[in-house]
Amino acid sequence: MSPQVLDGKATAAAIKAELTERVAALRERGVVPGLGTLLVGGDPGSTWYVNGKHADCAEVGIASIREDLPQSATQEEIEAAVERLNASPDCTGFIVQLPLPAGIDSNRVLELIDPDKDADGLHPTNLGRLVLRMSEDIDSSLPCTPKGIIELIERHGVSLRGKHVVVIGRGTTVGRSIGLLLTRRAVNATVTLCHTGTADLAAHTRTADVIVAAAGVPDLVTGDMVKDGVVLVDVGVSRVADPETGKSRVAGDIAADAVAKSSWYSPNPGGVGPMTRAMLLANVVESAERSLA
Repeated sequence: MSPQVLDGKATAAAIKAELTERVAALRERGVVPGLGTLLVGGDPGSTWYVNGKHADCAEVGIASIREDLPQSATQEEIEAAVERLNASPDCTGFIVQLPLPAGIDSNRVLELIDPDKDADGLHPTNLGRLVLRMSEDIDSSLPCTPKGIIELIERHGVSLRGKHVVVIGRGTTVGRSIGLLLTRRAVNATVTLCHTGTADLAAHTRTADVIVAAAGVPDLVTGDMVKDGVVLVDVGVSRVADPETGKSRVAGDIAADAVAKSSWYSPNPGGVGPMTRAMLLANVVESAERSLA
């Protein structure tokens, strides 16, 4: 059978439609979910990303709260903006757009976020809850990209229960946190975490039922490294020059000959990216819903 697409765009659109209904129900009860963003400086990529988040909010009825500071903002000024968002009753969740300018203690800034308003799900308190609560419900935000990956797979009818998942990459956003979600009893997968220090990566990937590639290395996973019928989730983002046009394009971690052997695969772009944005909205809505409990 031909590989089938894990369509992140269509799945995210379905989730947004569901969130629109939930936001309307919250508004009827007098609660308006609000997403806050803290952007320091005018980096075009960061500005585009933040603007996209607020466009998503408008699409589902979530209010937008912005804190935009100049590149010259001091540690104290950035921390004061975090405290304003923590204190704002209109903000039910917010993110600090990274990277922050050179010389700013980013970890200190991120740890000042109220865990109950942590829209990214990466605050140390919330990650700690994820570590501790293997079987119990988790009443705080989950990391957006790992949460989105699992949603993407399961909404296409693919079970992860009992599957061997190989994760490539050990970054906080995906690699270090997705294993915590995948090994919860609700999912019950078995996880192998690989990275740049892994000897003989192919020996691990050839046994995988599912591969989550988040290394940021173009075409890292090739056809000779995967078995037939594998599920491939491409999270890596690199830019490479198109040999025909000379223009740069987005490239993922998974090569075309590996995709050809898969049963399901996520395109890149159009796979995990839209799901990450949808999960950010979901975290903000869920935070607002918890406030009524």
